[in-house]
Formats: sequence, C-alpha cells, structure tokens
Amino acid sequence: MDPLETRLLTHFVAVAEELHFTRAAERLGMAQPALSRSIARLERSVGVPLLERTSRTVSLTPAGAEFLADCRGVLQGLGAAVARARRVSLGRLVLAACPGTASGLLSRLVQDGSGLLQPDVLFTHDRPGALRDGRADAALLCRDRDDLTGLHTVEIAEEDPVVLLPRRHDLARHTTLHSTELRDDPHWMDQCPPVGLDELVDRVVLGQLVTVVGSAATLRLPAEVVAVSVTDLPTTVLVMGWLAGSSRPELVELARTAQRLGSEESARHHAAA
Repeated sequence: MDPLETRLLTHFVAVAEELHFTRAAERLGMAQPALSRSIARLERSVGVPLLERTSRTVSLTPAGAEFLADCRGVLQGLGAAVARARRVSLGRLVLAACPGTASGLLSRLVQDGSGLLQPDVLFTHDRPGALRDGRADAALLCRDRDDLTGLHTVEIAEEDPVVLLPRRHDLARHTTLHSTELRDDPHWMDQCPPVGLDELVDRVVLGQLVTVVGSAATLRLPAEVVAVSVTDLPTTVLVMGWLAGSSRPELVELARTAQRLGSEESARHHAAA
C-alpha cells in the first residue's frame, strides 16, 4: 500500500463523523465531488471498503470503524508533534499542573532565577492527556493516581491532603477531619476547579468552595482561610513526567530544579508545622 496522505485521513474522519458527504464537505470547505474522489482514493489505498453508501445513507463498515479510531490517533499524534516542535523552535516550555497541588513549588519553579527556561503553566486535571495531545511538554503528576504509561517520571515531593475552609466555617476549629464530614457541605468539590491557587483561595474566602489540596499550599494561605488535615485520604507522591521519547535537555534540568525546590518546600512546611 502506498503511504497515505494525512489530508485523506482528515477527509475520512469528517465523513465518518458526519455520516453525510454534503455536511462533511461543508465542514472541510471543499466541494462534495472532490471529497467523494478523495474517499474513493483512500479506499483503494487501504484495499478494503471503509464506508457503505446508499442513495440516502452513509455508514461505516466494520473495517471503517476500526480505521476511524486509528485515524484519530494518527492525526492527534501528528498535531501533538507539530505543537511540540513549534514550542521547541520558539524556546517555550509548557508545564501542566493540577490546581492546588504543589502550588508553592509551582510558583517558585515558574519564578526561579536560575537561568533555566521558565515554563508557562497549563492548569488542567488531565495532565497525562495534555502531555499526549501536545498541549504540554512536562507535567506535575500524582504517582498513584495518574496514568503514567509511556512517561518518564522523576519523584519531586510528597504532600499530605488538607481541606481549605473559610475561618468562619463550622469545621474550621477541628485539627483533623474525615472526608465524609465534608461531603454534606453545599460548596464541597472533590476535585479542585481548573484555576490557579490565588483564585482557589479567593473562592474559599468568599464561602463559595470547600476542597482538598496538597499541604504545601498552607504556606501561602491568608488569615481568612484554615487548612485542616484530612486523615482518610492518602499522601500524594508528586512526580514530574514527560513523554519517554522526548530528547529536550530542558526537561531534565526542569526536573532537577523541581526536586531542589520540592526539598526546600518540604523543609519549610515541616518547620512551619
């Protein structure tokens, strides 16, 4: 089989998702006859029918359904590769992080004056996904919670879980809490919203949010917010990860800096405790 053009794969995905040649052609900004010829050329190259066509309907053959899943993966992988290459050319590095996790370390990592390329930060709960789809070059991940398949990882720090409460909250006077005691609160969120720590804290101060973060966040809390240890949730082992095949030396240097800052954050936290 001759090598397939990515253009043909893009055309096939549009038809397979729309199951309508006219709508797919409009979506692609091309004429319908040209799209039909493109699909016919693709089927000749693959050697099997991918679509069943009648005068009124279009449907995927079993081979077409399987091919669709693979095409999406190929196009996503190509898009990710292009995004990463462009960032390398521009000298940019994007670090994916979860709101409320390693916030002190993250702040210092972004502002570190060591001369290292300082990363832009993408706040998202799907950090492994951000690595794989090209939105990020590195990510702060939880070793026991995130899918680390295909990633190279370096252990950075450990954090104990604490719940952030406004000081006026009924539970704020406790020294420890169980997660079941929090779930009846109308503002409870078991996952932090995808915002930075400052906005997270503002929502807690205003009584709009009750959520669990890593203990390092306690070093940056205002007087209006109380952090209470949550005893039944596991300690978070924080790692920095990136795609195993990446050759960017900046990633290793970023991980080394994160390890140093993580050790310093841990020492500060234990001293404050």
